[in-house]
Amino acid sequence: MLDAKALQRLPHGKPAQVAGLVTCRQRPGTANGVIFVTLEDETGLANIIVHARLAERQREEVLGSRLLGVLGVLQREGEVVHLIAKRLVD
Repeated sequence: MLDAKALQRLPHGKPAQVAGLVTCRQRPGTANGVIFVTLEDETGLANIIVHARLAERQREEVLGSRLLGVLGVLQREGEVVHLIAKRLVD
């Protein structure tokens, strides 16, 4: 399990696990069902992308969890880092 600071140092495409307090959930109408989640731990923030299919399968976890664990794959575009969720754990 990585903290938010360590997640920032991983290379693109690397599998990773993080956990933290859910501080924000956003589901923009233009995002085709994608939910953006922000997790916070003692080292900072982690940006999580939950695609529609996973959000449907794990609706309770993505919408109801206050403390969320995420297993996923790191996506890096320049300085911007997201974790693409593959599994969520309440």
